[in-house]
Amino acid sequence: MLAGSILTPQGFVQGRLHFSERIEAIEEAPVKGPYILPGFLDLHVHGGGGREVMEGQEGVEATLRFHLQHGTTGLLATTVTAPLADLERTLKGAQAAMEGPWGKALLGVHLEGPFISPNRLGAQPPFPLPPDREIASHLLSLAPVRVVTLAPELLGALELIRFLAEKGIRVQLGHTGARYEEALSALEAGAVGFTHLYNAMTGLHHRAPGVVGLALERGKWAEIIPDGLHVHPAAIRLALKTIPGLYFVSDAVAAAGMPEGTYPLGAHRVEKRKEGVWLGESLAGSTLTLDQALRNLVAWGMPLEEAAKRLSLYPARYLGLSDRGEIALGKRADLVVLDEALRVLEVYLEGEQLAWEGSTRN
Repeated sequence: MLAGSILTPQGFVQGRLHFSERIEAIEEAPVKGPYILPGFLDLHVHGGGGREVMEGQEGVEATLRFHLQHGTTGLLATTVTAPLADLERTLKGAQAAMEGPWGKALLGVHLEGPFISPNRLGAQPPFPLPPDREIASHLLSLAPVRVVTLAPELLGALELIRFLAEKGIRVQLGHTGARYEEALSALEAGAVGFTHLYNAMTGLHHRAPGVVGLALERGKWAEIIPDGLHVHPAAIRLALKTIPGLYFVSDAVAAAGMPEGTYPLGAHRVEKRKEGVWLGESLAGSTLTLDQALRNLVAWGMPLEEAAKRLSLYPARYLGLSDRGEIALGKRADLVVLDEALRVLEVYLEGEQLAWEGSTRN
């Protein structure tokens, strides 16, 4: 049982929360206590705590462990563009990690590439491939892939989008130099989202709206990185006005939670300087965690309730997950408890309070 300010589908309620693996009762009562929110869901995570998912099973499990400590109770292990043998190792590792001690927090895999534009790699390693249904089918056979980021202007991309959409995989446009018209064709073929909106895509111009213009005009879903480096808060507020399903991701890499220095990003070595991660002068993922994302969003003027929902309920709905993302009867008891400064006090995964070596949590 937990007592405090509980975020329910109807808003915050003061009271007591009763749960085992699932939410059993929400008892309103005039009690004082911390904030109790649904656990965060991060659909774009490369690593954290010095490790990354491209290492295979151990890297995936270390990434899960790191982000769980920051209130993320579900994430997609996200690849970088890499040789096929490396992608195979990562996907097999993710599949094995789903059976491991932190597997309840692994929602599946987000393939960021390899079907992206060689001209819009950003900090992605230089191993893009043209869209190929046979290669995609092979990768899908290795682990539960939930999201694929690709560049719609590439030859064969629309056929691949149709193939993936028929399998229920969320196709997102990203690392792309597509014109507005090419991106629109991708939406019509079944693409549904936009990867790290504004970054590594054609920007908005009044005579050439680009991928950003399409997202703002008719996008229903998009992910965005609220670290204060990738996107200005005003651009986030603009996207919130036009994209109903905007949700927030970390795009965290191995450097998250680590001191300044050099860390892996697939085949690259990237440098953490202050709060940013850089490949030369290009941003290379982030050091963000979703508890920090929550604090950022609230500091930028977003109500706590909305910020929390866009870190939990919205990504759950995007993936079609009906058993989590909100605190309601029968839902999974995936919870994060925060103090008044929105710092993590406790984390629960299917009702079990998590603790780590050196933790003061009970």
